[in-house]
Amino acid sequence: MRQSDLQREVITLLPRLRRFARSLAQNLPDADDLVQEACVHAIARADRFQAGRRLDSWMFTILRNEWISSRRKAVVRQGSGTVDAAETTELQHVDDGAAHLAAGQVTDAILALPEGLTAVIVLVSIEGYSYREAAEILDIPPGTVMSRMSRARQLLAAGLGIAREGTMP
Repeated sequence: MRQSDLQREVITLLPRLRRFARSLAQNLPDADDLVQEACVHAIARADRFQAGRRLDSWMFTILRNEWISSRRKAVVRQGSGTVDAAETTELQHVDDGAAHLAAGQVTDAILALPEGLTAVIVLVSIEGYSYREAAEILDIPPGTVMSRMSRARQLLAAGLGIAREGTMP
């Protein structure tokens, strides 16, 4: 794929990349930095994009790898390198509407999940990837994705006060 074509297609993916980056970084400024780094990385290595592969999967993988690298660097430089989701204000909704309140509660519940569960729930439930595709993006076995999805659903249901009968949609 030509670099100019890649740039155009990556631009259309920005909202989805940003949403996934938020699930990883758990704050808006770090998520935006992460998306920028992933885009720079992808465009600089456009020649490595394999024909027939989905661009969005490739970009999500690059984004995840950039996040892992940034976490390692942060641990070395500053200690933990993360901000508690409860301390951030980027994903909180101030609007009085019931829908906005519910969305804020769901967002808070997702961000309160343990680290490995957040990315899985975003990729599968929000982005619509299959378990297999999410496993490829996160470089983990599909069984681990299924297990993490099950655990994430349980924790979300408990955190949102939803009585579970069967499975969560």
